[in-house]
Amino acid sequence: MTTYDLYLESGPQRRKTMVHVPALLGCMANGPTTEAALAATPDAIRGYLRFLRSLGEPVAPDAPFAVRIAEHITKGQWLGNGSPYITYGPDLEPISDAELAVLLARFRALRGRLADWAAQQSDVVLDLPAAGGGRTARAILLHMMAATVGGSLSAALGGASGFSALHGAAERGSVPLVEALRQVPDMAEHRIVAATVEERAAVRDRGTDIRTLRKALRHILEHEWEHHAELARRPGGPAL
Repeated sequence: MTTYDLYLESGPQRRKTMVHVPALLGCMANGPTTEAALAATPDAIRGYLRFLRSLGEPVAPDAPFAVRIAEHITKGQWLGNGSPYITYGPDLEPISDAELAVLLARFRALRGRLADWAAQQSDVVLDLPAAGGGRTARAILLHMMAATVGGSLSAALGGASGFSALHGAAERGSVPLVEALRQVPDMAEHRIVAATVEERAAVRDRGTDIRTLRKALRHILEHEWEHHAELARRPGGPAL
């Protein structure tokens, strides 16, 4: 039976918590407390396994599995929100070309599904406030659109141009939102492919945090999955 190591980060008094599952890069769960986040983790793992199976990856979503807490960070900045200042042991592992292709395919699939869904929505639906408050779907898509991806890759590879400009163009409406959403995976893959072997393998210690390409891809995929799931919980939202 597979056992997944969980890496947790919690805010003060173990309130807001995010659970990372590096063995399923991109899988995460969160909650207002550590207990709630851990309770949500098995369903999050099964949901992510179903997504991976839809891409043809050799996983078994219905097979039994176990989890164990490998690390729990409770001191630091921006905890519980996917803090960029935390580096877990798995973040330091190198990425082979084969694994990189798999991870980029995950990102492309997630982003493509969001773009397909957004293309089918009217402006009224995209700008409709969430029930009980919260951001509109358009605001969430713009938040996901490019800046986070570019920032993560820039930190890991020493630079990534064009992402902020595309984000700004989408916000201004000079580039249609759906078109901009579809451009980001191509831009990300182009930047990674253009990186040297040394850049991809670099472990960049910036004093406040450590950045690697694996860590950048973890952040990108987790961020994509988190907000995709947020939209999926809304009536008529995109399917996971």
